[in-house]
Formats: sequence, structure tokens, C-alpha cells
Amino acid sequence: MLSSSSLSQWQSYRGFLNQTSRVNLPPPYRVHPKHRLQPTEMHNSSDRPATPPPGAQFHQAYPSNYHFIRDHPEVCRTKVPFLVLMVPVAPQNVAARDAIRQTWAKAGVVRGRPVLTLFVLGLSGGAGVQEEVRQEDLRHRDLIQSDFMDTYLNLTIKTLVIMDWLATRCTSAAYAMKVDSDMFLNVDNLVAMLQEPGVPQASYLTGWLMWNRPPVRSKDSKWYVSEEMYPDARYPTYTLGMGYVFSNDLPARFVEVSKSIKPFNIEDAYIGVCMKKLGLAPAAPPNPSQFRTYNQRYDRCEYSKIITCILNTAEQLVKYWNDLEKPGPPC
Repeated sequence: MLSSSSLSQWQSYRGFLNQTSRVNLPPPYRVHPKHRLQPTEMHNSSDRPATPPPGAQFHQAYPSNYHFIRDHPEVCRTKVPFLVLMVPVAPQNVAARDAIRQTWAKAGVVRGRPVLTLFVLGLSGGAGVQEEVRQEDLRHRDLIQSDFMDTYLNLTIKTLVIMDWLATRCTSAAYAMKVDSDMFLNVDNLVAMLQEPGVPQASYLTGWLMWNRPPVRSKDSKWYVSEEMYPDARYPTYTLGMGYVFSNDLPARFVEVSKSIKPFNIEDAYIGVCMKKLGLAPAAPPNPSQFRTYNQRYDRCEYSKIITCILNTAEQLVKYWNDLEKPGPPC
């Protein structure tokens, strides 16, 4: 159970991305209700107790504090991936994982390049959920799990754990993407983008850019971030957490630099701070219009051109994907 102070902090944070995204979004886009935020559920491995490790408290973000309890280090050795898609997802959200497996994670090779999709989970208290996770992983071999408490408040931890896995298990990949579980992702367009001349192979982070965003300081606001947690008046430019792409030299650098950066609860802005500390900055994608937050309606031609878009349900993802995959030109 969250402490009263942690609960207050979580409540203050719930709509932060909704607010910051809405400021920058031109019509006809709006921010999906996802960005009003709900606690991410938790879960644990059959190989370890379903309890958090000692001292695993709010925003103890350095990944060395945690341990992988469900792991597949062999997946990057058997076939060296060009691109690794890392999907943070609630343990109980089997529907999202299954929908992704049926759609944008289905192809292991895209434009001649190996693509790997993995789901990243933390701990929850439910033994029943954990057994379901174990059985699911036996079937699919695509779940990575660490022993932090998997709540939305701890999403910075989850992100750093993703970076730690890439830095220690999958250094051979060229690129990786942290992509939310409720996203439509056109992997073909993503791989095509990464193959364009001039796209950097190192020190590269791209996605929907957020710039000149101030932390919300009002204690009455649900987007409150204290000066103790983040003292600066503005966040550095960062990429919206729904889905950002990076060259695979960065994860190890993020993990190392995080040791000198106080963690705070805006995970995508935190990665922006890591970039700044490294003397780097996110880059605009070659075609920024391909990174969408929300489309008001489905259009086959439009979806054939984009890379990301937030959806309402797993069923919607399957429906749109199947329509897009039908024979015949989309436009």
C-alpha cells in the first residue's frame, strides 16, 4: 500500500503528461485518457517471493537496487536485433500483450532487419497473478521482470530497469524503443525511418518532443512536483513517454549518469535530464508528423504513414491492424 505521502505525490502527478501534451498539441489531436494516469499494476516471478526487496521504496530509481527475476538474456545472442521494442506493461494486462503479439510484434523481421519485442513488468502482491505470468512466459518467452513494486509512481524505476536490461543483456542491438502498451506502432515505418541516410547511429534519441515545460509547483495541483524533487524552473527538452526511439549506446550511459541525478517522478522528463547531463539533446524525427498522440478517427491511409498513435483498447489495435494489413493499397 502506498504511504499517504506517496499517494499524495501520485495524485499530484496523475495528469502531468495530459497537461504538458495538451499545451503542445494542435487540432485535431487531443490527449488520450491514458495520460490522466492510473497506477500501473505490479507482479513478481515464480522464482522469487512475491514481495518487494528490503528498502524498495518510492523512487529508489537506480537499477542496481533491483534484480531481474524473469529474464531472457539469450534472445539478443541467438539473433542479433536491429531494433528492440521494450514495452512497460501492467502484469495483469494480458489483453494488451496478446493484442501486441497479434499485431505489431508479430513480425520478427522487418525490411530485412531482425526486430525483437519484450514486455517489462515489476512486482505485484498477487501469487495468482504471478502464476499466470509464469505460464504466459513459458508460452511466449517474452517477459522481463524485475523486483521493484510496479506502480505508476515508480515508472522512473521501470524505465531505468529497461535501460539496465538493454545495457547488460542486449548491447548488440543497433536501436531500441520504449513504447507504451496502448500504442499503435507501425514498425515498418519505424525501421524505414531508422534506415534513412543521416539518422545517427549513436547518441540519438527521438520521438514527440516536449520543450520548455515547467514543473507544476502548486501543491493543490495533481501535477505537483516539489522543488526538492526537481529544483529547476524548466525541464530540458525531452521525448514524450508514449514512445521514444534511441540508439543502443545510450542505455548504459543513462544508467551510469542516473547515479548522479536525483530521481523524480516524471520518467520521460527524467530521461531528458539524463540527456542534458550527458551533454546531449533529443532530436526531432525526420518526419515529426509520424509520431502522433491521438487521432480522432481511424483512417487506413493515415495509419499507413504514421509510426505511433495512442489507442483506447486492445481490441481497437487488433481491428485497425487487421484492416491495415488487408490486400490493396491503403490510399
